Amino acid sequence: MSTIFGNKIRILREEKQIPQRELAAVLKIDTATYCKIEKGDRRAKREQVIVLADLLLVESKDLLRLWSADKVYEIIAEEEEATEILSVVAESIVEYKLKTAKI
Repeated sequence: MSTIFGNKIRILREEKQIPQRELAAVLKIDTATYCKIEKGDRRAKREQVIVLADLLLVESKDLLRLWSADKVYEIIAEEEEATEILSVVAESIVEYKLKTAKI
């Protein structure tokens, strides 16, 4: 699994000197599970990402962006044309947003 999100929450947690067990308790998961999220061995739930953003004093959209990036990375990282695939997806998203804005 990718650790884009996990690395960021680890850095933020360490900067704020918050023990993993405290964040785990608020998320209502055990410390081992939380450790797996930071290491990238387990994916956090969307709701947990929002709670973590609040606890770590960052914008939820910023953490959600990294969390989503991990998911995309998992899907295309090993594809030979990963960068091109991302470009196609980005273009499709722009087109979709333009169409839905007109409606």
